[in-house]
Amino acid sequence: MLDLHRKGRKCKLMTDQTPIPLHPKPAQLQVAFHRTELGPIMSLYGQMVAAGEWRDYGISCLKDLAVFSVFKRTAENPLYKIEKRPKLRNKQGQYAVVGMDGQILKRGNDLKAVLRVLERKLIRAVD
Repeated sequence: MLDLHRKGRKCKLMTDQTPIPLHPKPAQLQVAFHRTELGPIMSLYGQMVAAGEWRDYGISCLKDLAVFSVFKRTAENPLYKIEKRPKLRNKQGQYAVVGMDGQILKRGNDLKAVLRVLERKLIRAVD
């Protein structure tokens, strides 16, 4: 396959008869945390690491949801999961904090308000 440039246009030539689109379809979209959402999450994470409560985290970006998981130890199940489900924005709220047992601790559309349920645990840890 050769790439030719003529007057700023990109053309593709092939030796076989299979056409290649110049602009392929975008990959299936995934839900992800935006930079403005990661700021409060990472701030809380830093405070909990400093308190010795959390040690590791993982981020998963899936088709319907994004998950920020926090761990006490790397090889364990997550202590908490912070989930973002945009499809629930107009119903229950797109953010949720889920406990280790799968129980939803807090849900809503304001991420900072949802994260307060974990900040209370930080206050107990410091006492």
